[in-house]
Amino acid sequence: MKIATAAYPLDPLTSWEAYTAKITDWVARAASNGADLLVFPEYAGMELAMLNGPDVAGQVEPSLRAVSSYMAKADALHSDLARQHKLHILAGSAPVYDSAIGPRPVNRARFFAPSGAMGHQDKQIMTLWERAPMAAVPGGPLHVFDTQIGKIGILICYDCEFPLLGRALSEVDVLLVPSCTEALSGYWRVRIGAMARALEAQCVTVMASLVGQATWNEVADITTGTGGIFGPPDIGFPETGVLAEGVLNQPGWTYATVDLGAIAHVRASGGVLNRAHWAEQSGREGRVTALSLR
Repeated sequence: MKIATAAYPLDPLTSWEAYTAKITDWVARAASNGADLLVFPEYAGMELAMLNGPDVAGQVEPSLRAVSSYMAKADALHSDLARQHKLHILAGSAPVYDSAIGPRPVNRARFFAPSGAMGHQDKQIMTLWERAPMAAVPGGPLHVFDTQIGKIGILICYDCEFPLLGRALSEVDVLLVPSCTEALSGYWRVRIGAMARALEAQCVTVMASLVGQATWNEVADITTGTGGIFGPPDIGFPETGVLAEGVLNQPGWTYATVDLGAIAHVRASGGVLNRAHWAEQSGREGRVTALSLR
């Protein structure tokens, strides 16, 4: 399959029609290049806040609620585009107020199949900024999406820095990592996490990034990053583990073709077998002893 991952800028769009035109154009460009799976970044949905005006978009709580109110329309749009172009789309994540979870928003990424069917993945571990001032909360459990193009998992940004979450999704073929990072150091933290998860699970990880300035919104005012697609640095994959990477902070799609057979092969016959040997750690971490070498 061919994967397209976005370095995506937020624009101060002032109408639903402008938002529809932008998303439609991005999807059409990736589809015209033969992509089967499109990945948009974390908090790309914050673009919708400006539809309620700059006063709303410029404040944290009002902007969160405004974006959440557009999610049903945004989901219908992405569902139609997935069906029209016969591809899979991970839409940009967004704050969602879900009464089944509680009064505070979750950070939710929605995943669309070529049939138009939708599933979603909520972020599991909140960053310091998401804890305050956003007061966002962890959402529902991790999911494995069984699709026509293999088993897909999603770890939203900070989540991919935690190996036990990655291990919980170790049966997936492709792990999607939508991200939103302010500084270059933040981008590299997420990228290192994504590459580590590819090594541990011997799978492919796909990182998408918000890029540029959106000073009209506090949630995603300045962002740094690019798209990247990574695998284990082992047989059948590049020696660096980097299948493709974009240019830092340059908007656009980054593409790579991924062979599910190569993932199965490296898991069975790689130079190392990290995924199969994971269980051999068990018990050893509890036998740490202190030795004085002063």
